[in-house]
Amino acid sequence: MGAFEATELDAAEAAALTTVAEQVAAEAAGLVLRARESMLAGRAVSVDTKTSATDVVTAVDRESEQLIRTRLAELRPGEPVLGEEEGGRAGDGVTWVVDPIDGTVNFLYGLPEFAVSVAAQVGGVSVAGAVVEPVSGRRWTGTRGAGSWLDGRPLRVSEPERLDLALLGTGFAYVPERRARQAELVAGLLGHVRDIRRPGSAALDLCAVAAGWTDAYFEHGLHRWDWAAGALIAAEAGAVVSLPGEDPELGVDGTLAAAPSIADALRTAVVKCGAGGV
Repeated sequence: MGAFEATELDAAEAAALTTVAEQVAAEAAGLVLRARESMLAGRAVSVDTKTSATDVVTAVDRESEQLIRTRLAELRPGEPVLGEEEGGRAGDGVTWVVDPIDGTVNFLYGLPEFAVSVAAQVGGVSVAGAVVEPVSGRRWTGTRGAGSWLDGRPLRVSEPERLDLALLGTGFAYVPERRARQAELVAGLLGHVRDIRRPGSAALDLCAVAAGWTDAYFEHGLHRWDWAAGALIAAEAGAVVSLPGEDPELGVDGTLAAAPSIADALRTAVVKCGAGGV
C-alpha cells in the first residue's frame, strides 16, 4: 500500500497551500455553521437528491462550494477546482479538490459530525489539505512531507498490538444493493476487530485515524473530494494508506487507512471478508 509517492513541491509552497486550504475551509465552515443554526431555529433548507433518494445535497452544500471557489479564485487565481457539487477537472499544476460539506446527511439531521474539506493536489497527489468542523471548530491540517496537525498540535496514529484490539471506522454507499454487500463485509469484520464505528463523514473518519481516536478505517465508494484532505492528514500522521484503485484486492474503489502495527492484518481480513466483490 503506497499513497502519496514521488510528487515534488517546494516545502514553503506546500506550507503556503496548507494555509490557504485552512483559511478557505474555515470561512466555508462559518457559512455552514450559520446555516445550521438557522435550520435548527426552524428555517427550511432546500434539499435535492443525487444517486439515490437517500443521497442528498442541500442548498448549503452549493453555497459553501461557491464561497470556496470564489475565495480560491482570489487567493490562487487561475488554479482549477474539482468540487463535489460543481465538478471540474484537474490541471497541469495545482488543482484544488473540495467537499463543501462532507457528511451532508448528518448536517441535515442536526448531527454535529460533518466538515468542510479543501485539498491541493499536484498530479493527482494531495500535497496540502484542511478539514474544518463547523460545530466544534476543530481544524485538521496536513502538509505533504511535513506532518499533520489538529488545531496546531502534531498528530500521530495509534499503536494497537493486535487487530482484535483495534477500533475500525467505516461507512456505506447510498445504493441499496451495494449497502447490502457492505453490510455483509462489516458483519464478517466484526469477528476480527474490537468494534466498528460509522460516524458518517469520510474526511473525519480519516482524521480520527490520524489522531489515534480510531485505529483504522475502511470504506468503498469514496470520491476524490471525500479523501483528498483526510487521507493526506492520516498519512502524514503515520498511517498506512491505500486509495481507490491502488489495491485491486480491496475492490475497485476501496480506501484503507490504518496504524502500521495492524495494517497488513486488516488488509488480509478485509480481503478475506470479500472486499473485492463489494
